[in-house]
Amino acid sequence: MMKFRRAFGLVIVGVFLLSACSASFPEQKAEIKKEVANTLESQPEKPNNSAKDIEYYLPADYEVEEETPNNVLFKDGSKTYILFYNQHEKEDSKVVYNSTVKQQKKWDANETFSKNGKFGYMLVKQLKEKNYQLIVGIGGVKLTTETENVREDAEAMMEIANSVKVK
Repeated sequence: MMKFRRAFGLVIVGVFLLSACSASFPEQKAEIKKEVANTLESQPEKPNNSAKDIEYYLPADYEVEEETPNNVLFKDGSKTYILFYNQHEKEDSKVVYNSTVKQQKKWDANETFSKNGKFGYMLVKQLKEKNYQLIVGIGGVKLTTETENVREDAEAMMEIANSVKVK
């Protein structure tokens, strides 16, 4: 079953990479929202890493660079991700989302999802042509990166956020 999921995931990633070359973020926005929402609703991956207060799943190509209180910095190749967590906030909390939204006057995407007692969100802000700040989160967990491929990163980041468990 796990091999099937991985093979299916690789096929999906391949399709996303091919489709990402032809469509801009505004054209993909609805599909990305749907994929992120589906990831939120899916069964979380089993944690394979831990920090002081949390356990979480990290895909094979990702490496932990640094841990500080309430933050884990990790990389996938040259791309850097920041995992922020507030262990006192539940999966349905909007505290981290509300404080993050206030940091920008306007977002290119501000999508929220509620399912199975979880509050999830995706925020996107265009920084330069084809370069975006991407933030996804669930309750007191938030992941941030800069990317050219919002579609691929949003789903992977939500998969990580969905796996976070407070110890």
